[in-house]
Amino acid sequence: MEEESMEEEGGGGCEAMMDDQNHNNWGAGGYGRHLLGPAAAPLGDRLLRGAAAAAAGPPAGPELPAVPEANGVLRGCEPGAAAAAGKGGAGAIAAAININASTSKFLMNVITIEDYKSTYWPKLDSAIDQLLTQSPGDYIPISYEQIYSCVYKCVCQQHSEQMYSDLIKKITNHLERVSKELQASPPDLYIERFNVALGQYMGALQSIVPLFIYMNKFYIETKLNRDLKDDLIKLFTEHVAEKHIYNLMPLLLEAQSTPFQITPSTMANIVKGLYTLRPEWVQMAPALFSKFIPNILPPAVESELQEYAAQDQKLQRELMQNGFTRGDQSRKRAGEELTYNGSSACASSRGYR
Repeated sequence: MEEESMEEEGGGGCEAMMDDQNHNNWGAGGYGRHLLGPAAAPLGDRLLRGAAAAAAGPPAGPELPAVPEANGVLRGCEPGAAAAAGKGGAGAIAAAININASTSKFLMNVITIEDYKSTYWPKLDSAIDQLLTQSPGDYIPISYEQIYSCVYKCVCQQHSEQMYSDLIKKITNHLERVSKELQASPPDLYIERFNVALGQYMGALQSIVPLFIYMNKFYIETKLNRDLKDDLIKLFTEHVAEKHIYNLMPLLLEAQSTPFQITPSTMANIVKGLYTLRPEWVQMAPALFSKFIPNILPPAVESELQEYAAQDQKLQRELMQNGFTRGDQSRKRAGEELTYNGSSACASSRGYR
């Protein structure tokens, strides 16, 4: 089935279709008149009038011309056939309704469940695969407009439930593979690989969620009272983070005690990511989380100022041991170099102030 261009949003067409009662009762009497105009009455209505007239007897005037069907397939309705149909009573009415429904499907370009499975979902499946496995900065050769249009049409044809189920199953299978790969990682690569998996998935959500915005609006928010992004983040939490948190946290604490064992950006990404997934994990290592998340620890008190100063001095020594220098000290202003020896300390302190 050849893809068509997505309909304009301004008409509110999809919103009107979302109502179940209206959605399940589309007929040529409404949608067909909208497409063809008032001059093209539905074929089923004409057949019903023709059958009733034939049952009453042949017309006194000349024979009426054949009535073309809206889709151009049926060219006319023979008077004899109409009379025969009229003798059938209910059979003629049923036949007219069937033809009317057939015309309606043609006009609406109905997407059946078979069409969805064979044509529409494969396109979405392939695009999701590429988005989930792309590296940051990679170019993905997919048409976002085409994928957006696929989702829009499937939602309007009431395939939202099936599409949501397929999406969750697809991403769940992907995350289970990611979890198995992490389990096979050696300890020295574990943190880095977890960081890559987390960043890759969160990056993919920035494209996947907007592509499924119509499904989110008209199905997930309306009928499930949830949000697609929250559901997909929960999937990563359940299938990856929860399974690895107790192996990951000791490695993070060890890396924290050994400066530059992993890069600061990697540590920050993981800690902030874990906090986003489940804030209560802060209780496992409050000191670690407090370095990257504000207001984790209670406010500082005066009695602990000496301890904070000692920690700062220790950090400075570790930086110098790893090759970081304090830079050119000759450009300091007078009074900025504080000493702590008797009166000179007081004098310099006053001068600094």
